[in-house]
Amino acid sequence: MINNHGEEKSLNELLQIRRDKLNHLKAMGKDPFKIDKVYVTHYSQQIKEHFDNLEGQRVTIAGRIMAKRGHGKASFINLQDKDGRIQAYVREDAIGQESYELFVEYDMGDIIEIKGDVFKTQKGEISVKAFEVRLLTKSLQILPDKWHGLKDPDLRYRQRYVDLIINEDVKKTFLVRTQAIKAIREFLDKKGYIEVETPILDTIAGGANAKPFITHHNALDIDMYMRIATELHLKRLIIGGLDRVYEIGRIFRNEGMSIKHNPEFTSIELYEAYADYNDMMEITENIVAYVAEKALGTTKIVYQGKEIDLTPPWRRLSMIDACKEYANIDFNEVKTDEEAREIARKLKLEVTKDMKKGHIISEVFEEFAEQHLVQPTFITGHPVEVSPLAKRNPECPEITNRFEAFVNTWEIANAFSELNDPIDQRERFMEQLAQKEAGDEEAHPLDEDFLNALEVGLPPTGGLGIGIDRLIMLLTDSPSIRDVILFPTMKPLHKED
Repeated sequence: MINNHGEEKSLNELLQIRRDKLNHLKAMGKDPFKIDKVYVTHYSQQIKEHFDNLEGQRVTIAGRIMAKRGHGKASFINLQDKDGRIQAYVREDAIGQESYELFVEYDMGDIIEIKGDVFKTQKGEISVKAFEVRLLTKSLQILPDKWHGLKDPDLRYRQRYVDLIINEDVKKTFLVRTQAIKAIREFLDKKGYIEVETPILDTIAGGANAKPFITHHNALDIDMYMRIATELHLKRLIIGGLDRVYEIGRIFRNEGMSIKHNPEFTSIELYEAYADYNDMMEITENIVAYVAEKALGTTKIVYQGKEIDLTPPWRRLSMIDACKEYANIDFNEVKTDEEAREIARKLKLEVTKDMKKGHIISEVFEEFAEQHLVQPTFITGHPVEVSPLAKRNPECPEITNRFEAFVNTWEIANAFSELNDPIDQRERFMEQLAQKEAGDEEAHPLDEDFLNALEVGLPPTGGLGIGIDRLIMLLTDSPSIRDVILFPTMKPLHKED
């Protein structure tokens, strides 16, 4: 319920008035909820764009009353449909006295059908002159008024249905999201990729370092996990001979919430046989530019006052060089794990006795370099310790052929030349298993079936994952991930205290 505790009594009275109006209509045999089908012929934007052809033509429109002003036996209303708003002119002598008396009792938020002729008012506003008005749905709630709107973020996220009605920019955000996802599909389909679907529930949560959600399958009497990534199943498809695959879908990670994190989010992962991480870099920068151009008409965006140019090519920078540039630490000169741990202690980073040089490099990068990566940048050369599924660099086996793409200091994409050596993969899984047994809840589990699949043979493969929600945040200048997810995860109201 849309509520304002300071006006609870008067609000209850207003709500009762609406229910009384509905009961009156039912008593007259005019129950709007019995209406089933409405034959809409035109929408607001269509009428405005094609006014020259539609002027004087009879149309049927339907939508929600958003504003209403009366002048005796004539009224103007603003009707909101899926495309926007259009004015309607309703006169008693045009629709009949009985219908007009019913019409004047309609409230803001009611959904109506209007049959009428397209015309332009003396002030030049394209409108519909009504000859028939019919109530389709009686709104029993009170919409926020146009002056105060629905501004409380928490209420907006909880009642997205009201948010979409009241805040025009919100609808635009989700239209951009739809256009962006459509553009991603267009881009990949043109390159010969096929879209697939992989399991959301599985007995092993693999493909990333993250804590999963656990559920229980009653028939099998086993615990199952909601997927934390689509990676391992997609790689199985590459092994099976589907050389170019992608999946756009929901990912679930049992972790905290922030302006950049929601426990369920949307990602795209794609894999291409006989490609490497350099090919994935090219796809990343081009797919993001393509999406921006399709959704916004430009590759130059402004996010929270910062100008960002998404035009390819993007900057390439190794993780070690980033640490050198932004933390003044040259890890090429560091020979042992203990030396690296000592550097971390001096930088006041948390250090455990099991941390290796690769872990320290990653920590220093995250603490000192990420905050500077506003313009699109590919960070390459990730240590093998933090990349259990990436192929080692043949010239420097301590690092992997991997990259992360950063924009506005956020990681928006992760990719690598996929590890296809089953022996190396088993060794890394075993190291991850040791970390899990030592208490790391996010360490990667041992997946024997995936190892078996690798032994069948994975060709050299490039893989890429892009966080769609963060990309949409950038494209729509949205300050929170909740602004680009229609129904973000919310704490139950009874737990707010």
